[in-house]
Amino acid sequence: MTVTGGPKPKAAQVADALRDDIKKMKPGDKLPSQRELMDRFGFASQTIQNGLAALRAEGLIVSAGNLGNFVGDGSAPASDVRDDIKELRSQIQALTERVAALEERSAPGGA
Repeated sequence: MTVTGGPKPKAAQVADALRDDIKKMKPGDKLPSQRELMDRFGFASQTIQNGLAALRAEGLIVSAGNLGNFVGDGSAPASDVRDDIKELRSQIQALTERVAALEERSAPGGA
């Protein structure tokens, strides 16, 4: 539950900022890479992915897998199981990397 007037969730902040950027772009324009967005916002990979997922759900952007995210043409998002699977794989990969980093830090002699 979000308290009215409280700070917005980080993923919503990402989505809001990118909505403003998209208004100045045209369909087919490429959005910054996930790494660039992480650097810009200072948020974790998963937070950026969640913000992008919200924009995909709204039909504002389309994902082209490893090629990146692009401004959509304003049409309703097509529900494609392959896109859903790609998104899940991406999230699993991000979680795997986070778990590996946590395990490395918690290992004896880890920093």
